[in-house]
Amino acid sequence: MGSTLTQTELNDSLKTKIDLFYDDVIAGLRSTPKRLNSKYFYDANGDKLFQELMNSPEYYPTNCELEIFSEKTAEIANAIIADGDAFDLIELGAGDAMKSTYLLKYLLSKNADFTYLPIDISENVISYLNITLPVTLPGLQITGLNGEYFHMLTKAASISSRRKVVLFLGSNIGNMPINDAIEFCRELRKHLSQGDMALIGMDLKKDPKVVLAAYNDKAGITKKFNLNLLTRINRELNANFDITKFDHYPTYDPETGACKSYLISTVDQQVTINGKETFTFLKDEYIYMEISQKFTVTQTDQIATNAGFTPVGQFFDSKKWFIDAIWVAA
Repeated sequence: MGSTLTQTELNDSLKTKIDLFYDDVIAGLRSTPKRLNSKYFYDANGDKLFQELMNSPEYYPTNCELEIFSEKTAEIANAIIADGDAFDLIELGAGDAMKSTYLLKYLLSKNADFTYLPIDISENVISYLNITLPVTLPGLQITGLNGEYFHMLTKAASISSRRKVVLFLGSNIGNMPINDAIEFCRELRKHLSQGDMALIGMDLKKDPKVVLAAYNDKAGITKKFNLNLLTRINRELNANFDITKFDHYPTYDPETGACKSYLISTVDQQVTINGKETFTFLKDEYIYMEISQKFTVTQTDQIATNAGFTPVGQFFDSKKWFIDAIWVAA
């Protein structure tokens, strides 16, 4: 029988997360230019808004990757089953697991010997998956892990010594500049053994108007998604952001493939956090919120090689707007 956390330990755990959130926000707003870490978008309301965004007509990445997972399920499954040995299927940033559910269903139908370990920074997401997936997918072995990717990968390795297959979908790899993405993949490789696999979803370069529209939807969901982080800071860190005095502004550079989002201060203003830190915003000053990097197919192979992987498979949607690449740890 496993041990349970005392209320004091739970409070300490919560305090640690709040302290880390506070430290990251303060460090970001002290930097030049000001910035906020996009990983904090995903509180309960942020999760809900992102689901709405994925269903918006302009936001193509979800549908592109969903097409790959729904129409090429068997090919993907056969690639990761490999020699038929038991494995752990680990999904970084699992979200609602909508796309991976196609793969999970297929693997179960083939009696594959695997355990699903979704990892997500959002406690809300992991709680949801732990409760719902065993009901919707009878027979599924699932262990949800709430926390930072690499901390949880270390935990996953301690739980089981079986072969690892890591899913990193939704072009989450694009939420960092190219050099950082390469470093991320190198770090991922360090957490894997030779022969382990990674399936990486990456958004490809395409018509700049199509890209920009995805991050500037007519319904304004992306704007609400970005502003929600200010609301979260107000609620959890006792701040006084006036979200009516910030506007959302996205850009896309077709040369570099960098799609960036900013919040622009519409007036001169001051914001206080927890009664201790006060930040001055000039009119038109921006907060850098996130990057959504777009890639070429050649770049995806180069990143794999630079990070210590061998690219062994590529799956595209019908428009070739998106790629799910399979890499083997060399």
